[in-house]
Amino acid sequence: MSHLSANTTHYSVIVVGGGQAGLSASYYLKQAGIDHLVLEKNTITHTWRSQRWDAFCLVTPNWQCALPGYPYAGDDPHGFMKKDEIVAYLDGFIKAVDAPVMEHTEVQRVVRNDEGGFSVSTSQGQFTADQIVIASGGYHTPIVPRMAERLPRSIMQVQSSEYRNPQSLPGGAVLVVGSGQSGAQIAEDLHLAGRKVILAVGEAPRCARFYRGRDVVDWLADMKYYDMPVEQHPLREGVRDNTNHYVTGRDGGRDIDLRKFAAEGMELYGRLQDLRDGVLHFAPNLTENLDCADQTFNGINAGIDAFIEKNGIDAPPGWRYEPIWSPAEERTTLDLQASGIGSVVWCIGFTPDFSWLDAPIFNGRGYPAHTRGVTPVDGIYFVGLPWLHTWGSGRFSGVARDAEYVVNKVAAYRKITAHDEITA
Repeated sequence: MSHLSANTTHYSVIVVGGGQAGLSASYYLKQAGIDHLVLEKNTITHTWRSQRWDAFCLVTPNWQCALPGYPYAGDDPHGFMKKDEIVAYLDGFIKAVDAPVMEHTEVQRVVRNDEGGFSVSTSQGQFTADQIVIASGGYHTPIVPRMAERLPRSIMQVQSSEYRNPQSLPGGAVLVVGSGQSGAQIAEDLHLAGRKVILAVGEAPRCARFYRGRDVVDWLADMKYYDMPVEQHPLREGVRDNTNHYVTGRDGGRDIDLRKFAAEGMELYGRLQDLRDGVLHFAPNLTENLDCADQTFNGINAGIDAFIEKNGIDAPPGWRYEPIWSPAEERTTLDLQASGIGSVVWCIGFTPDFSWLDAPIFNGRGYPAHTRGVTPVDGIYFVGLPWLHTWGSGRFSGVARDAEYVVNKVAAYRKITAHDEITA
């Protein structure tokens, strides 16, 4: 990281957030010769270091790690980096970018000032900037339902970002709430360790790891799925609300099949709805959720089949997933004490929190209006949000393209304002 002068308080651009998105923005700002400062509430790339469980690994192959100027250069492009390897990759990127960063600096307020730029109040003092690039992601506040307050104190509760390993939880069964990427992988981590797992299954879809001789990601890349902009997606901006497909890169990569886990002893229920008088209540939608996940699984594979046939590609034969286990009935209640639950892992996501940004750009759910990161307010941009432009916008694979686009807009705005000042 670059050393900063304590006397400098004005910058052409202030970047909020020191993860891969903020560092990618800094990379292109440096290339454009635009002075800037990256403000990071904790330490740069801290999420990858402090909010991932021990067995965490990428769910996309290593070749998709394409941060600007720093593509994956290891000897296993079709493998899946583990947590320590991801951190090492990021450390190399941090060194290569050498961004001007102030760590342990919480942005508390950003507001338009009288000069036409922005006043930035932080835990380390006041700054001003001509433009603001917000790269703090969209996963800020963990979602934990109010029913959690009614759980007995004897039951340990952790959120997915706090889970580390099976040994860190007390004895007894573990209730995992949510079956998105984190929930499904944490449930698997506990299951493989021999822990009794009770999984409240949500509406997350799933996909195959490998199909017809290749990683599904490789097929989808060839099919240009990862280049599809949000406005061309069938769901349009609604895709930003979708839960990620569950799959894993663990042990070289494999499917996550909740039906298989159930056949091996994992207890599956529908969506958790409430806790009343010591009894957990679940929606009667386990069968529906499992069937819908399998439908997505088979639908993606069918799309690959069509692509193979259309292009005359020589590939192993296709197949269709058929359920290996189905619930005999919809169980909607579970006595908390009789279940032996000793801990709960909440895996139901996060909500964004941009309350510190005083700008008329947010919808009723606190999500910013933007077109490819460019907001309706001149001088305010976003990078690193899920589906900001494409599937890879919030990931190692696509954040570089978005950051370059936004910085080009930043540079163009600088030229316009500079021209206006000269001709005024």
